[in-house]
Amino acid sequence: MLHKKTNKGLCVIDLDTVMPGIILNDFGDMVRTFTSPALEDVKDFSKVKMRLPIFDALVKGYLTELNDYLTADEINNLVLGAKIIVFEQAIRFLTDFILGDVYYKVEYDLHNLNRAKNQFALLASIEEQADEMEKIVKKYSNKNKS
Repeated sequence: MLHKKTNKGLCVIDLDTVMPGIILNDFGDMVRTFTSPALEDVKDFSKVKMRLPIFDALVKGYLTELNDYLTADEINNLVLGAKIIVFEQAIRFLTDFILGDVYYKVEYDLHNLNRAKNQFALLASIEEQADEMEKIVKKYSNKNKS
């Protein structure tokens, strides 16, 4: 935000917080945040996985409230939304590592690289379980998958 007269910066506005999100991004980030039992910067990538019971609970709660408001295309692409947002976050961490850690705050030299590897491990787990995830979405959807 800029001052009307001086054009000096007053504050930074994060557009994600002041506008409606894209359903697939919002759902995908929820999956990214809640389904892995490990923090996003854990160094033991074997601990990173997408937990189907948590995914099931997320989808159940999400679609219980939003089934009537979402389009069939939105519902049918919820799993794709999770894949895309995890991939995007992995690339963002990797890019920041390559650029010298200029965006995300880091606590040690390879922090962003480890975050990127973590997100790629989560993406691999999602890919491995995508068919089951799709079945869960279909189970709670009131719209037929086209």
